[in-house]
Amino acid sequence: MLKLLLSSALVFSLLSASAQLTYETLYVDYDSAWTFKNLKIIPIRRKAGGGIPPGEMEAVPLNKALSQGLVTVSERGSTSFENVHFLRFNTKSDKPIYIAGGEIVAGGRQDRMIVSDTVLQPMSKDQYVSVMCVEEGRWSDKEKKFSYGSYANQQLRKALDSTHNQVVVWREVDKQLQAGSFKNNSLAYLSRYQDKKYLLSGDEYFNFFRDRLARTDSTVVGFVAISGDKIIGSDIFDGTNLFYGQAEPLLRGYVDEAMQSGAPVTMKDGPVRRYMDSLLKDEPTQAAFVRDRGKVFRQNGRVMHVNTYAKEKMP
Repeated sequence: MLKLLLSSALVFSLLSASAQLTYETLYVDYDSAWTFKNLKIIPIRRKAGGGIPPGEMEAVPLNKALSQGLVTVSERGSTSFENVHFLRFNTKSDKPIYIAGGEIVAGGRQDRMIVSDTVLQPMSKDQYVSVMCVEEGRWSDKEKKFSYGSYANQQLRKALDSTHNQVVVWREVDKQLQAGSFKNNSLAYLSRYQDKKYLLSGDEYFNFFRDRLARTDSTVVGFVAISGDKIIGSDIFDGTNLFYGQAEPLLRGYVDEAMQSGAPVTMKDGPVRRYMDSLLKDEPTQAAFVRDRGKVFRQNGRVMHVNTYAKEKMP
């Protein structure tokens, strides 16, 4: 009986620990930081190695699900005033599909950004996901096929999470398009990726960090990013499968932020450590920290994703 109780307590302890994303399960690998021009990335690793935490079904990230035909995305209807804020998702997989807030799907009658983290379960029924428009100047009569866009940069993700207001999102997109002098006909956030000079410069950043991630071991589940004298933000996921599955589009978003509004990195590790201590010390401290600096996504009691932004609040 004693052995059974001890065994049960150990299992409960392991499951409880794996259900949170704090220093109990993670560490920030300051010694493995990578810096290129305006961006510094410090990897965050699982203490107990990589892989899928105990008791969790493997989820497929949205970018892979779309490219592999495991999910289709379509408009809810044909009128913009009724249907702009929802998209229809149909799964064709026996695995759950993970969608993160701030991911962009391009096409349809206009490009959209996912509002909040969602797990689509394998089922034959339509599943509807809340979205915001990131292409103000287009609502076409003909629906284009949806494809994966990327992650939005941190400024746009912060505008979304801080307000959930379509007008604020449009204003942020417009501000960025004007600041970058991006030519576009429909006020599309993704028009920056049609600028050849911008794309080449972004590829330099992206290839540098992608290569560094490819050379490291497989215990990375997220990172904190710095540009100039400030922390851009952080993204941490529940397991290496979820992180590596969407690391490339996630990097694109951070690269975009560093290129648009960043500067050569001057911040030392001290302020970063204090920031991460506030985020990862324990669950109550984490909840207080992200209240106005990000979000925590839970699924069935398990923390799957923690996302934070720069320390200053939205104006």
